[in-house]
Amino acid sequence: MIPFKLPSPQGYTEEPVWNGREFVIGDKTLPILEYSENFEGWSDDLTQLHEEAAGEHHPIDVASRTRAIKEIEKYKGSGDRVVMDIGCSSGFLLRDMSSALPDCSLIGADVVKAPLIKLARDLPNIPLVRFDLLQCPLPPESVDVIVMLNVFEHIGDDVLAMKRAYDLLKPGGLLVVEVPAGPRLFGPYDVELHHFRRYTRRELHQKLSNAGFRIASESHLGFLLFPMFALVKLKDKYFGAKSAKNTVTRQAASTRNSVLMELLMKIEVNFLSGISLPFGIRVTMTAIK
Repeated sequence: MIPFKLPSPQGYTEEPVWNGREFVIGDKTLPILEYSENFEGWSDDLTQLHEEAAGEHHPIDVASRTRAIKEIEKYKGSGDRVVMDIGCSSGFLLRDMSSALPDCSLIGADVVKAPLIKLARDLPNIPLVRFDLLQCPLPPESVDVIVMLNVFEHIGDDVLAMKRAYDLLKPGGLLVVEVPAGPRLFGPYDVELHHFRRYTRRELHQKLSNAGFRIASESHLGFLLFPMFALVKLKDKYFGAKSAKNTVTRQAASTRNSVLMELLMKIEVNFLSGISLPFGIRVTMTAIK
């Protein structure tokens, strides 16, 4: 169910309707609803690279999704809530939320097409919309919760994107955010992944506040892993990597099945989640409109 009116995509005059498995416009059915695209910070190839290198079960990504769901459960309130995963990509978070948040109406959104088409086959009961947040076509104040995990760093004008997210949320709505931490660690890995920046907690806090949000919680993810992570990033940055793509693949694949990393992330999520951690691999923040 989508409890708000969807505008007609370009080339159509009739209003789209979600029938529970696909979008219907007149006599046509569409697996995803497309409005706009923006490849400045992401691509279909990068989605494939991430799937091949990190996969669904990389310890820090599992911890990331677990933390996001805990934040939603903590702040969303009772009753049916419309939860939109912007930057849903391969749909790993959508799968987790469909199990953990059965009382919520989920919507997936991204700027790329190929992953959404695949996801429409894998999760046919979740509506998927393709649009560029900077040109958000959806009506204002229509969503209760927006989750954006590792998305803002891929958007050139992140300040405008935060304002668009603010407009899309209902009053009292929730924005759950995660971005890469440590501007000084920006290097080949970030270039290959089309990152425009890495953030400090202070920068993210200020930008969200300027967009109108009240910050409910802020911390870092990957606190226990950060010293080793920082050493690796600085080595790649100052001593060079022959191939940025190889750097991404090597770093993600080498830690994907790490028992130690999995243990440390479980400790962090289960025992340190109530603490505002001073540093880490990623900045985490939950904001309220």
